[in-house]
Amino acid sequence: MILCGKCPKSPDYSHHLLYLTGGGSYPQPGEISLAHNGVLFLDELPEFKRSVLEVMRQPLEERKVSISRAKMAVEYPANFMLIASMNPCPCGYYNHPEKDCVCGPGVVQKYLNKISGPLLDRIDLHVEVTPVSFEQISSTRKSESSRQIRERVIRARERQTERFKNRREIYSNAMMTPEMVKQICIIEDAGKMLLQKAMERIGLSARAYDRILKVSRTIADLADSDDIKVEHLAEAIHYRSLDRENWAG
Repeated sequence: MILCGKCPKSPDYSHHLLYLTGGGSYPQPGEISLAHNGVLFLDELPEFKRSVLEVMRQPLEERKVSISRAKMAVEYPANFMLIASMNPCPCGYYNHPEKDCVCGPGVVQKYLNKISGPLLDRIDLHVEVTPVSFEQISSTRKSESSRQIRERVIRARERQTERFKNRREIYSNAMMTPEMVKQICIIEDAGKMLLQKAMERIGLSARAYDRILKVSRTIADLADSDDIKVEHLAEAIHYRSLDRENWAG
């Protein structure tokens, strides 16, 4: 399912709320339910109204959406993978290695503030994608093939299937409860120190802490590692770009 924040159908984007959550006199499922067990892609994320984006918080946390009307109340499943894209600023050139950003003072931060901290907390990976140089595009250096990546992903999913074989309602690391995270995502002392410094420096929330541990567990699975190592934690922390205080400073 794909939605774009710049969709021109309505000047106030009110249709996005109905599309996402569902509703109507006789409530119908929205995109987040139609994307159940699949992917929901939101393009131009900051262009959506903040009130629309805030509705995503409950489904991302509980994997279901509740709709109440005078005549009835219904609950639809919403276990989807959210993928969103955005420009770093309105002009698109903030942090660009070759072009200058023309946005005025405070404009970049105002643009990013359209996405609330609680919503960001519920997104596991925040990755800043920089332009690819000609040298990188034309490089003949061999990289990991799609087939090799696919095999690694399959092995990682098999690990998770075995890990949660006694919990039918859970089949991936992302679905672990906080209690399960404490039991399964055990880290060594060096990893604890790294995570503590990251939390103090970046100001991570308890929810972000749990999600970093889940991501590091998945990174370890992809590396065929039984233990979560320091490098796995460091990679998971690196994937939270928007948590850095100076990202748009």
